Amino acid sequence: QVQLVESGGGLVQAGGSLRLSCAVSGRTISMYGMGWFRQAPGKEREFVAAINWSGRSTIVAHSVKGRFIISRDNAKNTVYLQMNSLKPEDTAVYYCAVDRLPQRNAQTLSVLEYDYWGQGTQVTVSS
Repeated sequence: QVQLVESGGGLVQAGGSLRLSCAVSGRTISMYGMGWFRQAPGKEREFVAAINWSGRSTIVAHSVKGRFIISRDNAKNTVYLQMNSLKPEDTAVYYCAVDRLPQRNAQTLSVLEYDYWGQGTQVTVSS
């Protein structure tokens, strides 16, 4: 049984930083790309960042470019999202997910291409 557990969310003032972690059990993620998504109240789940299986390629959404960094530690079966210069519009529940295909060369931005998801962690940025 594959389980993903996100942590590191919380309440932070605008301009602050948070580091989210996503620990995966039940599957070795070293052969899989990983993604972070977020969902604000009343909005659809949207792509935030993704990293390919090797860790050598990453992509982030335009809205967080230059502020958010995705990384992975395959030895710990964990993926991270470093969030800097946070803005109130970053407020959302953040989810991590595992790519449904192993060793995909390019990251995928579509929620449909991820088959395991965590329960989410709330990030609230106050102005």
